[in-house]
Amino acid sequence: MRSADERPRAQGGDGPGARPLTAAAAGGFVERHGLWDERQHVAAGQVRRVIDELGLDKVRFSFADQHGVLRGKTLTREAVPGALRSGVTAPSSLLLKDTSGRTVFPVFSGGGLADGRFAGAGDIVLVPDMTTFRVLPWAERTGWILCDLYHPDGTPAAFCSRGLLRGRLAALADAGYDLTVGVELEFHVYRPAAEGAVPVAPGRPGAPGPAPEVEPLTSGSQLLHEEGLDRLDDLVDLLYRGLTGLDLPLRSLELEFGPSQLELTLDARDAAQAADDALLARAAVRQICRRNGYHATFMSRPATVETASSGWHLHQSLRHRATGEAAFDPAPDPEHGSAPGSVSGSAPREPLSPVGRHYLAGLLEHAPAATVFTTPTVNGYKRYLPMSLAPDRVVWGIDNKGAMVRVVGARGEGGARLENRSGEPAANPYLYIASQVVSGMDGMARRLDPGPPTTDPYDAGARGLPGSLDQALNALDADPVFVKALGQDVVSWFTTIKRAEFARYLAHVSDWEQREYFDLV
Repeated sequence: MRSADERPRAQGGDGPGARPLTAAAAGGFVERHGLWDERQHVAAGQVRRVIDELGLDKVRFSFADQHGVLRGKTLTREAVPGALRSGVTAPSSLLLKDTSGRTVFPVFSGGGLADGRFAGAGDIVLVPDMTTFRVLPWAERTGWILCDLYHPDGTPAAFCSRGLLRGRLAALADAGYDLTVGVELEFHVYRPAAEGAVPVAPGRPGAPGPAPEVEPLTSGSQLLHEEGLDRLDDLVDLLYRGLTGLDLPLRSLELEFGPSQLELTLDARDAAQAADDALLARAAVRQICRRNGYHATFMSRPATVETASSGWHLHQSLRHRATGEAAFDPAPDPEHGSAPGSVSGSAPREPLSPVGRHYLAGLLEHAPAATVFTTPTVNGYKRYLPMSLAPDRVVWGIDNKGAMVRVVGARGEGGARLENRSGEPAANPYLYIASQVVSGMDGMARRLDPGPPTTDPYDAGARGLPGSLDQALNALDADPVFVKALGQDVVSWFTTIKRAEFARYLAHVSDWEQREYFDLV
């Protein structure tokens, strides 16, 4: 977070009648339950100074729901001190809804969840993480802050996905490692088919309205075409200014292969921070585009797509906590005096350390079950196609972009890393990353071996990824490692929501069915 004097004054300024924010009084919910450490208290002081000096009028207090969608409340300047002292309340049923907004569990009759903590759709408390505060570049005099979720008795909310990831990273730290994550998110941006603002489709819970009608911005089939990206320069500049204005570690904006398809990449960071980055980047892209007459979507395979789906390639590597050294790097090659794979023109003898191989083997072993978290939507499974640069088999390869896990060797900085290419860009970043930690740690604990790398990632004889969300849910039910790591309550909660979504999908009469059968039979 930039200090107050580093933030652009164009965002605001002291407005008429603006009153300084005072320090949060003692005795509130946050202090009573000891929810902030010294770092949070220091950040809170900086935030109050930024709000005062820039004259911010509003602050958005947001959290990631189970789908990785931001929810929360916008508070006035006058209400912010109270929120810093006691948090912000919201209905706990927000954590029990499927993607349509329908509450899946019978909360008013108890629900049987987390020892009854969600009965009656009572409150959860949003406690701001002061280190995440930003000033929105595209909304006048508005701040933005991510929150953690707690029950009213001060215990962490059972289904806070941000907290679930922190729990898995703490377990990894106890084993002596830290996780570094790099993010590559593909997405589509369209213009509305009709003039004017992007239409808002009316709907009701359980039955969303029709999707907006849109037209592509590019024709596709020209990967990384400079002139193609130049034609989108106004859009690229909007996204660049918005994302960097949020202090996100934007590395690149690229033209992808499909019509209207782009990709953004973020610098590798600590896993918890990278998850926050991905969450905020997606929300920023959608909001910036909507405000400027575009429609952005992180849906993996929109109906307009003819040539390419969107994926989320998750780069991951471990470092030793004690030394900070890369844990996936192999031992030096005695013949060349360097790490295998680092000699130009030579085939690597071993691209990973034993720790790296065990972690990789865990990713492969638990890939079908983890797919519920890496690809949590019905639509995402339509991306798993052979010969498409998207994986459909549980295999690994050395710098092979058709494999589910691509091993990229050490190249002088950053160390060796694993790139899981199976995820969809709509995945909840906290649950996606947590699923990798659960899988990789089991591989290390059991010293699993990944076997040899593939040279044919679409080999029909290789084990396939689940072909549908239903198959993935069945795989998760059959894999006890996630229950052991996350708890039965968490796994049951998420699978119940996803099975409800899949049941609605099966009950829907599709356009394909109407075309295929209505006139024929």
